[in-house]
Amino acid sequence: MTSTQAAGTFRVSRTVAAPIGAVWRAWTDPALVRAWWGPDGWSCPRADVRFAEGASSVVTMRGPDGTEISSLWSYRLIRPQERIEFDSRFCDADGTPVSPAAAGLPPAVPDVVPHVVTLAPQGDSRTLLVVEESGYQPGPVLEMSRQGQEQCLDKLVAAVEGS
Repeated sequence: MTSTQAAGTFRVSRTVAAPIGAVWRAWTDPALVRAWWGPDGWSCPRADVRFAEGASSVVTMRGPDGTEISSLWSYRLIRPQERIEFDSRFCDADGTPVSPAAAGLPPAVPDVVPHVVTLAPQGDSRTLLVVEESGYQPGPVLEMSRQGQEQCLDKLVAAVEGS
């Protein structure tokens, strides 16, 4: 945790060997979201992307045992090819928010997890991608979420650099 990072918040980042437009599409193109959303061993069978301020996307990850967990990403701010701010909460198949407990998750998982995604060009063909999540209590759930986001970003990098 850096001195400017609040308790219950984490940041993960990757430098992607692709121009900023390609990394941006990973957040806006349903096929690309399906390629990277979910930790290792999980797939993303559904990415209903409604990418606009005030709109929400529904993304579903499927575990190796067939368990499906859906999330609702409600966009607060979108600055094209620069910044995305959204709140993530769990939802049912219709996109109606549900508690983490109803989604089968541990009680320490917060109801709403604010996200800030930033992209910055690193020359003509590289992009710095940073994802910040907040709203957690310090402890094992925060670490589990950080590890999951690290794995998602690894998959995002592979999807973008491989396209």
